[in-house]
Amino acid sequence: MQVSLTAGPGLTMEDVRRIRQQYGWNAVEQTAPALWRRLIGKFWAPVPWMLEAAILLQFMLHEYLEALVIAVLLVFNAALGWFQEQRAQATLDTLKSRLALLAVVRRDSLWQTLAASELVPGDILKLTLGGIVPADVRLLDGSVLLDQSMLTGESLPVEGGPGNSSFAGALVRRGEAIAEVTATGTRTKFGKTAELVRVAHGRSSQQQAVLWVVRNLAAFSGILVLVQLTYAAVHGMPGMETIPLVLTAVLAAIPVALPATFTLASAVAARGLAKIGVLPTRLSAVDEAATLDVLCSDKTGTLTQNALAVTAVHAVPGWNEGVVLGFAALASAESGTDPVDAAIRAAALRSPAERLPTRTRFVPFDPAQKMSEADVRDADGRRLRILKGAFARIAQVAEPMPDVAAAALSAFEKQGFRVLAVAAGAEAPLAWVGLIALSDPPRPDARQLIEELKQLGVRTVMATGDAAPTASVIARAVGLDGPLCPAGPVPERIEPGQFSVFAGIFPEDKFRLVRAFQASGHTVGMCGDGANDAPALRQAQMGIAVSTATDVAKSAAGIVLTQPGLGGIVQAVRAGRVTYERILTYTLRSVTAKMSQMLFLTIGLLITGHAVLTPMLMVLIMIGGDFLAMSATTDHVRPSLKPNVWRIGQVTVAAAVLGICGLLFCVAILLAGIQFGLATGHGLRTLAAVALVCSSQATFYVVRDRQRLWSSRPSSWVLVSSVFDVSIIALFAGNGFLMHRLPWSIIGMVVLAAALFMLLLDAVKSLLFRRLQVA
Repeated sequence: MQVSLTAGPGLTMEDVRRIRQQYGWNAVEQTAPALWRRLIGKFWAPVPWMLEAAILLQFMLHEYLEALVIAVLLVFNAALGWFQEQRAQATLDTLKSRLALLAVVRRDSLWQTLAASELVPGDILKLTLGGIVPADVRLLDGSVLLDQSMLTGESLPVEGGPGNSSFAGALVRRGEAIAEVTATGTRTKFGKTAELVRVAHGRSSQQQAVLWVVRNLAAFSGILVLVQLTYAAVHGMPGMETIPLVLTAVLAAIPVALPATFTLASAVAARGLAKIGVLPTRLSAVDEAATLDVLCSDKTGTLTQNALAVTAVHAVPGWNEGVVLGFAALASAESGTDPVDAAIRAAALRSPAERLPTRTRFVPFDPAQKMSEADVRDADGRRLRILKGAFARIAQVAEPMPDVAAAALSAFEKQGFRVLAVAAGAEAPLAWVGLIALSDPPRPDARQLIEELKQLGVRTVMATGDAAPTASVIARAVGLDGPLCPAGPVPERIEPGQFSVFAGIFPEDKFRLVRAFQASGHTVGMCGDGANDAPALRQAQMGIAVSTATDVAKSAAGIVLTQPGLGGIVQAVRAGRVTYERILTYTLRSVTAKMSQMLFLTIGLLITGHAVLTPMLMVLIMIGGDFLAMSATTDHVRPSLKPNVWRIGQVTVAAAVLGICGLLFCVAILLAGIQFGLATGHGLRTLAAVALVCSSQATFYVVRDRQRLWSSRPSSWVLVSSVFDVSIIALFAGNGFLMHRLPWSIIGMVVLAAALFMLLLDAVKSLLFRRLQVA
């Protein structure tokens, strides 16, 4: 059926210039910070500050080699952080490309094709089959079938005619129309989504953990530096001895490889996930998966297939389901562009009827009539008229409906199904043939996903733009049995146990829902597929886009599932918890070693009257210990069955107690060295360096397992790194390279003593971890 469309002259160019001055361009503004600003920002944080202070002190002492080594460490850490942020503006870029479409516009009484970015409110547009609506519009003439599922979450396409509105980004599934632009750029529904994505960001528990560790170490270091300076002042130590003392203490406090280790652990997990079809686009999403305890999921296209399907068929007595579907298929278009007709024809092929009549004439669906029709002729030459459409419209031309069919209609509507009626006959009133219920069916693995997440301590809630009846049906089908949230504004704070379903909500509501859970102290995941989900995907600590998601959703998400199904979500949670255990091991080892080193520097000063380590020895210990301990990112660990929580207070207390134990070991070695005649300053410094390295390695093996140290086998890289670290310090000490030479027998005795110390420390750890609930 050809549609005749008319329109006025449209805006003049003078009108366009005037309106654009007020409303701007039909585009999403790019606000990404310059690359150089982001790079400089990597040198302005707690860990870089400590390294920069150390470099400055080395220059004051004219120790340029040591300053260069520390500068290399500083640049290495900054480069890691800078490179992983290169995709930070991907979401806005994608949104901008979606708005950069072409539009057929009427201006100065002429139709012309322009970039959609040039549109202004008041422009007259032509919408055609397969096109994307380039701005928010009000329809003036014609009729179209609009797919707005990626914007509103509504699973069913909507009919649009004169007076109806449509959002930017909707897809024209059928028909043609003339429309007037009502909003452009960030004022559109789609543009408001872009603005929400721009301002949305979730707090990273990993970033908070790093910051707290650095703060604790810096505070502890500051106290000990004051003690050392007081001692130096009281005993009249010259400035050239005091500055190296302070510098060594500063170096001892720097967890130089901590940010890099967090990044590496996440990258190792990300590589493993990518092999099974789970692609992390932000490494922080892997870390947050460990602490995830609430998953908000979109319905359409996420828990469901985003494809209309025939859910149920009711045949009126005298007919059967095959005939109902067959007759409906005859009254359906064959092009496949209409999702309703495509679903009916697919169902008819699966349940073919015998001896269907032949179609002689077809009238496509007319939004004004709310039905389609077909004229058919059977094998005996009899002619029939078949109607398919909205129940209320078919009822106007059909005989009274049987009670059993009326009951079926009521049952279908209560379940939120879209119901079509089919009638046929030679003349009016037509006879009822049956009813067809359509819906967006759940994904086959949705129920299994929710059950597995529940076993892992993660609560799932549904957030959808669909109406409450439809949302409730899907919720029950996938195993979400909790209550439905009443209509109204999303509360500022909310607990996952209060509601399982949030229906009839818009993109900004999903965004607010994620923030409400976060405000209550939860780590939130968001799973979605459409542009309407993008703000919530960006705000959530763990945003997940399914394989069929739009580019906007994928670029907003932290994790993209590249394979069909939802099983990758569970795999991501488990991988995140493995990563957490590895990072916790490194954090415990690093903080314990740092506290032990700082305490030892102070106690050693009080015992010997001079610095027991030089800055160069401290740099060697720092490089060997901190960076080789990054092998923890490959270690064998047992992930938790419940969401992990960063308890920095408990971790700090545990590390302090273990650090004091390490201090006692190193002081014992130092006193033994003095007793055995290694009373010279240089000899004691070498002995102190060997003792600190061996103590650090013993601590590593103790804290890597939350139970006993022999409960799990360390990875090959952990073993290799430990052997390498001890071998390097032994070779340097035994051969007098960069330090005073130490007898091999003394080195061997220290290594043996460290092995015995490791067994004693493990007993202390077992009691300590249980008491502090670190395990």
